[in-house]
Amino acid sequence: MRWIQLALEPKLRSGLSGLGALLLLTGCTSLSAVGPFGPPPVSTPLSPSYYLQSVGGHLGVMRAARPIDEWIADPATPARLRERLQLVREIREFASRELGLPNNGSYTRYADLQRPFVVWNVFATPELSMQLKQWCFPVAGCVSYRGYYSKQAAEDEAVKLRASGLEVQVAGIPAYSTLGWFDDPVLNTFIGYPPAELARLIFHELAHQVAYVKNDTAFNESFATAVEEIGVERWLKTRPDAALQQGYEAYRQRRTDFIALLKRYRMQLETMYAQSEGDEATKRQAKQALFKQMRADYEQLKQSWGGFAGYDRWFADPLTNAHFASVATYTEFVPGFRRMYAGQDQSLPRFFEAVRELAGRDTATRKLRLTEGLGGS
Repeated sequence: MRWIQLALEPKLRSGLSGLGALLLLTGCTSLSAVGPFGPPPVSTPLSPSYYLQSVGGHLGVMRAARPIDEWIADPATPARLRERLQLVREIREFASRELGLPNNGSYTRYADLQRPFVVWNVFATPELSMQLKQWCFPVAGCVSYRGYYSKQAAEDEAVKLRASGLEVQVAGIPAYSTLGWFDDPVLNTFIGYPPAELARLIFHELAHQVAYVKNDTAFNESFATAVEEIGVERWLKTRPDAALQQGYEAYRQRRTDFIALLKRYRMQLETMYAQSEGDEATKRQAKQALFKQMRADYEQLKQSWGGFAGYDRWFADPLTNAHFASVATYTEFVPGFRRMYAGQDQSLPRFFEAVRELAGRDTATRKLRLTEGLGGS
């Protein structure tokens, strides 16, 4: 990759070595956590070809982006897109002015990638375990997925992993954060989200630039989720639109219900896998019965939502452990972070300072503080 690195400015060069690990996930299909049962995680180094596709893919995204102000001023920009970009500009200004999130070039440019997702992430687990396979990077540590800028490349990797006996999920991802190494652009993959969800995503991704702990996805994603919740609550107060508020509350309730469904079945699967009695054939049968019951419960959930089918794509492929193994990470420590925020008198600058202090502690201390809701120093 030397020919690429020589052409890039120093900040860009520094970030490339960890680029693959900086593809942080966003959205309900990318809630990731590792269950307590099963063998230790399998950590696999990545090949030069994988880094090359990561670098090339990200540079392609960056090349496609141009300033939002240019898009808005361009007569050729469709009216609907111009309206959405104006909204993004307002959200981005609010994020820095009112929330104290980084005031940099992130989300000040827009790119149409001509595809539905920016990356496709591959998750893999053993057949009778929730333990996600891990891949390790020299800068950001180990992560429980492998991201590809091509869906076909992700599917090809999935075939290899299945051939080795693992269960696999390939999930399309609309956005990721490079933790401030690059000025991440707004993308066509999420520009069409409802206003509050669009604000949520931008607040979430910017929060990753405030605090990040190597090898602690639960901490990182729970913090960003807490910030997105706080941010949207504050943002909605500035927009006296009852329909907007109601739409977001409906979205949040559906998301809460769906996550609760996934957690409930993941717990049942973990408990069943951990039992010493029962051979593998019996456990396989019990596993399929749980999958069948979960689908039935989901159909009932949809009815309570008035038929909303936004989560159907999660069930588009046969269910596997890889679907469930990624369930709790985005929300595991959110209550703890919310208590930290309350303990700082709901001051975001003080909250961010307390979170950065906590980020410097060891894993056990972080978990204890967040579980007990103590926070701070």
